Amino acid sequence: MIPGASARARLETCFRAALLAVDAGAAVRRVLARDGTRLLLAGEALPDARRLVVLAVGKAAAAMAAAVEAVAGDRIAAGLAVTKDGHGAPLARIRLRETAHPVPDARCERAAREALALVESARPDDLLLVLLSGGASSLLACPAPGLTLEDLAETTRALLSAGADIEELNAVRKHLSALAGGRLAQRAACARIELLVVSDVPGDRLDVIGSGPLSADPTRYADALAAVERRGARERLPARVLAHLCAGAEGRLPETPKPGDPALARVRARVLAGNAMARGAALEAARSAGARGIDLGGVLEGEARVAGTRLAGLARAAASRATLCLIAGGETTVSVRGSGEGGRSQELALAAAIALDGDPRSTLLAAGTDGSDGPTAAAGAFADGGTLARSRALGLDARGALARNDSGAFFAAEGGLFVTGPTRTNVMDLALLWIER
Repeated sequence: MIPGASARARLETCFRAALLAVDAGAAVRRVLARDGTRLLLAGEALPDARRLVVLAVGKAAAAMAAAVEAVAGDRIAAGLAVTKDGHGAPLARIRLRETAHPVPDARCERAAREALALVESARPDDLLLVLLSGGASSLLACPAPGLTLEDLAETTRALLSAGADIEELNAVRKHLSALAGGRLAQRAACARIELLVVSDVPGDRLDVIGSGPLSADPTRYADALAAVERRGARERLPARVLAHLCAGAEGRLPETPKPGDPALARVRARVLAGNAMARGAALEAARSAGARGIDLGGVLEGEARVAGTRLAGLARAAASRATLCLIAGGETTVSVRGSGEGGRSQELALAAAIALDGDPRSTLLAAGTDGSDGPTAAAGAFADGGTLARSRALGLDARGALARNDSGAFFAAEGGLFVTGPTRTNVMDLALLWIER
């Protein structure tokens, strides 16, 4: 048995409790109900005469769409759900499309144009119900005029490898898209749009989640260019993309919709679940398991390896007569320096393992709530004070793996990978640190 296995089991219990609390289907069912022929949204009856048109986009799209089908049934006149490969679920009335994430492919553009046709076909007296969750930016990629899908994909790859955070990515994506940054709302023909959201961003900002297709965009072309410059990615962008951003910054292209745009006045938005809800559930599970739970808040940000080292430092410094469970949420970034395979949670765990070497008290689980960490099949990884000793016995070099961004291969060999499969929800990442007294 791996030392600390009982701590691993407790951490997994806490993580599973967090997932249960942010189950996307359950979140929809909490606000959508039926009373005879009437549909109720957050307790308010929707007019019987309105046709219901449903658009679900994101990693939680299938679960959210299935919940709407279970409640609304024959009230659904038309619908489309677009989600990541492997994140689908059986749907009866709503068409399902699985596409690529995080780098878009041709299926993403086809799905985007299908979504646009659905929205534009809605009649003025229809109700458009949009179910939005993280990942929508790539899953519904629709290039602005003059750009190609490959332009978007190459730009995404360049920014991700440069360590761009979600806000920087979205500032650029919004200004390269025909739908993001409030533009989808401009294309909708109906008079009323209800937006239900599972948040995967800090502060649950509607303009950032899924690149805000129905929300006012506070960023401008100049902000997108600044993000590119800040990450040193200018030379890696396609020439057409750079020319497009420069033209926009010079005022030669129309900006995204800003606050006060009349197209956005039709939208009513509700955030149904987010990282704070997940952390709260993990906190309660930790307490039930006999630990003193401490919510560190949404502190996971910046470079993953730096965040992992900091969490390990907290563990080493912790002095308590009780067993502790530290809970942190958020989303880090990885600046790709090598050719290895991994994700931000696995890289965070590997950095923590190096800093925890020899510490017999501490065990960490870092994982994405969507069940996927980077371009890998794992959600994240476990690390503890014995990780390096076990890896050395196998001939592995932890520091070398970290230097070449090869955390996935390291933990696959060492035995620390944490695999959940697709969770069909997405509220950023969690890092849970169990410290025995």
